[in-house]
Amino acid sequence: MSRPVSPLLHDYKSSAKPRSRKPKAVQWFAVGLGLPLVGIALLLSRDDVAGTAVPPVADISDEVVVAEPSVSLGIDGPFQVAAGTATLVSPSSFHPPLMLPEPEYDRITWTISSGDTLDGLFRKHKISLGHLAEIVRLPDVSDYLRMLKPGDELEIQHDDGNLISLYRELSLTRSLLITQATDGFQAEFIDRQIEMKKTLAYGRIDSSLFLSGAEAGLSDKLIMDLAGIFAWDVDFVLDIRRGDNYYVLYEEIWQDGEFVSDGEIVAAEFNNNGRKFQAIRYIDSDNRSDYFTPDGHSVRKAFVRAPVDFTRISSSFNPRRRHPVLNTIRAHRGVDYAAPKGTAIMAAGDGKVIFRGVKNGYGNAIILQHGGNITTLYAHLSGFAKSARIGKRVRQGQTIGFVGSTGLATANHLHYEYRVNGVHRNPRTVSLPQAEPIKAEYRAEFLATVQPILDELLRYKRTQIASLSFN
Repeated sequence: MSRPVSPLLHDYKSSAKPRSRKPKAVQWFAVGLGLPLVGIALLLSRDDVAGTAVPPVADISDEVVVAEPSVSLGIDGPFQVAAGTATLVSPSSFHPPLMLPEPEYDRITWTISSGDTLDGLFRKHKISLGHLAEIVRLPDVSDYLRMLKPGDELEIQHDDGNLISLYRELSLTRSLLITQATDGFQAEFIDRQIEMKKTLAYGRIDSSLFLSGAEAGLSDKLIMDLAGIFAWDVDFVLDIRRGDNYYVLYEEIWQDGEFVSDGEIVAAEFNNNGRKFQAIRYIDSDNRSDYFTPDGHSVRKAFVRAPVDFTRISSSFNPRRRHPVLNTIRAHRGVDYAAPKGTAIMAAGDGKVIFRGVKNGYGNAIILQHGGNITTLYAHLSGFAKSARIGKRVRQGQTIGFVGSTGLATANHLHYEYRVNGVHRNPRTVSLPQAEPIKAEYRAEFLATVQPILDELLRYKRTQIASLSFN
């Protein structure tokens, strides 16, 4: 039962005035009130020693009320009570606040397949379509929920059909989290931290770059990137020699302590038949990256040697070649690259489409006009890229058509011609114009970063040479 706190517990302060002697009736009255209090104090002391909680004898607030060490009951001599034994403590001190466990909700992880929609997911798992309508109306969120691609993953938590949260990774460094709030739903974009680790690799070629790269532990992506960096100087089908070697400094992407994927090549060296080529990546203030030689010249040329991924050269530049169809001596003023039908054909350099269509024995053909009065021709195409229309400008490496066998051709291949002032030149041996060097505004900063990178490559080369010598 709840009772008010006894006023006796609040009047234990000694008076500063001299005490006057009280009548006996008053003394016995005080004793009558005091003895029950002594009993309570003794019980408190006993229970405290036993280590058990004392049931509250009165309603108390969160305040702690402590009795004075010496309590006068108005009898001869004070009745001594041990300090603290008459302390009344709120029951909450005996029972610490309960730590309620986080509620557990049903969790769904859904990998998007072709034809899937968010509406279909919600219907399939009987999650509130009203909640779906709410979250797609959140500011800046709609596009990330409506545009789903096969392979995307969504993680959803719900409570008996009521949406609690939706999580989607948007990229390697960003994710979207939608959670239920008191007044609806709220969305936040979360930055996902990644760590870039530098790694070095060495390879020696016995047969091909791809086999060597695989043995060196390089991924297909890194092998293609390496070939792409030196594609203007090395023909990786015809120029490769046994014993050629290379060193690669590249980045690995890690997240939450786990390897995610290979990053970009930071620097590389390729040694081909006595020629040494070096390339170092530089990222400018506009976040554009490119590769340069240690002295700041671009490793790119204005043109690539081979504008198609080919299996072999089926016919070289030859002014007196016998034509395979006409069976007559007829100059072959280009290079034929054998490749499967449909293989993408790239623009050899930046230029403008000045012809697209059927051109006599060339079949389907495209002609590009470049700077310096240079033109390139691509023939026997099976089809054209939509972006490569007459009058349109194209960039080096952009797909302009696809390998075929139209016109006077016996098999699928690309016939490629390179002309200067209308005169045919051998695409494989012609001196190609250089691309622009690093901009003057970045040159000093680039040169400052070159030497530490070259030193790192050199130290790694020495360890590899020492290892080969030891073996």
